[in-house]
Amino acid sequence: MFSFFTDDPKYAATVVGSILTAVLATVLALYYLIDVWASNYYNGCKNYPESNCDIDSFAPEKPNKIKCALMHKIQVGSRTARDTPIPLECTASTHVDGLYVSRQQSENATDDPIPLEKVLKMAKRGKPPVVVATIRMGFGHHRLAYSACSWALENGHVTIFHDLLNIKSEESEMITSIDALYSKFSRMATELGGPVEKLWGQAMKQGDADALRVASFTAAHLQPLLTAYPKDTPLITTHQLCALVASAAGFTNVVNLVVDNYPQWFLVVPKTLNSVQGPVNYQSFLRMGVPAEELRLAGHWCPAQLVNNIDADCTRRIERAIASPMKPRRLLVPVGGAGAQKTFINSMIEAIQDWIKGGQLQLFLNAGDHKHMKTAFIEVLDKCQLDYEMVTDTQGVRDFQKKLLNPKNEPDKAITLFAFDEYFPAVATTDMLCRVADVLVCKPSELAFYCIPKLHIRRVGDHEADSARRAAEAGDGSLEAREVSDAMRYLELILQQPPDLLIGWNEAIIENNKIGTYDGCRNAVGWAVEA
Repeated sequence: MFSFFTDDPKYAATVVGSILTAVLATVLALYYLIDVWASNYYNGCKNYPESNCDIDSFAPEKPNKIKCALMHKIQVGSRTARDTPIPLECTASTHVDGLYVSRQQSENATDDPIPLEKVLKMAKRGKPPVVVATIRMGFGHHRLAYSACSWALENGHVTIFHDLLNIKSEESEMITSIDALYSKFSRMATELGGPVEKLWGQAMKQGDADALRVASFTAAHLQPLLTAYPKDTPLITTHQLCALVASAAGFTNVVNLVVDNYPQWFLVVPKTLNSVQGPVNYQSFLRMGVPAEELRLAGHWCPAQLVNNIDADCTRRIERAIASPMKPRRLLVPVGGAGAQKTFINSMIEAIQDWIKGGQLQLFLNAGDHKHMKTAFIEVLDKCQLDYEMVTDTQGVRDFQKKLLNPKNEPDKAITLFAFDEYFPAVATTDMLCRVADVLVCKPSELAFYCIPKLHIRRVGDHEADSARRAAEAGDGSLEAREVSDAMRYLELILQQPPDLLIGWNEAIIENNKIGTYDGCRNAVGWAVEA
């Protein structure tokens, strides 16, 4: 076999051995060079720009410097970090009374903005201002931010909604590019299913300490988006990247609302008060090594209007459930911010069309600001010959809610489709309709913790499975229905007379409320302003 080298096998073996030795030496040399580069890059990221966010002291796992350096380099490319704060101004929210929304200063503004410093000085004595920092990556983080804002406003604090993406800059563009990839892969995973879904699901559970390190390096680049605020400002963050920016910049009073119910290093941040929603998550983070003084069990992240009306809304649902003759069950079906549930929801609509036509079910479909979801809903409704009413603005949603808060009233049609041109009504509509729906049909995301009976449909990412388990353990929602047939079985139980499952979910919510299960955002605001 070595005849092309020589007729002497021993000599041929010697030549091959020399070649293999040379290849191995080259590989080792390349690895050494990469390791040296990665170590220098890693150490540079830790120290420049100057950052107070030290993950190595926070997380016990030894860093994989090559992995961290390569991942961060892919994210930031050739961008260089800036340390100059971006000047901010505020405008009064057109959607939430009393709320201010921040943005970068503009000399050509036509809507009468207020300088940030002036807004901060509006705070009453004993009522410090509260800044709620978030990033629109899907609807979830914004939903949590508005929940926190609702409690801050209710308690009389000057409240600023601070979305990092609302500050047009090189830094916010970096976040946008990361979010675009996340949304794209979420949609692909749910639509393609199979191996693609499995791989994406597993990827969502890989938030180890190295993932936190990479995120902290990115956060160091984003400091200009936040440093216009005084460092002692009470700050509530609903995205871990915001908390990492605050930690890197040296903010001293940060409450980080930890999302989901699957414990990962990626979700907690040093030098902040990491607040979690459930006891299993709390114990898991303690076991992982998160310092007890930087961790607290808060309760579920729910808006004030839902929590304050739990008794009235659950009592009304129970009365509807046991009414004779039977009243139709109202299903609220919102689409997530990534718009990744089209196939499942449309298949479910086709499967339940006879129940809708028979007057047993009503649907509130929230397409959000996703035009492709609005189109998809209309197509399946036309295909099934299901008549519907459409609502396209916030006032229409308010009128719809007000009408149905009266137990004597029903929707004009069995199906109401909500579709909007901007994101805020898409988020707010679900919150408003939760008060008049019987069951929220949603993937086990941030909505899995809401104080309304929930039917959990197919998850997007394996990390969401634990959120459905939390709801089932709390007794206020279902386990995950992975297939349409699973969802149909739950609906059969909900349609039973008497509907023991539906009544039990409502009774559990009433009991949970007595022990503060849904007081997470109320507590977070209290902790932020106490410091």
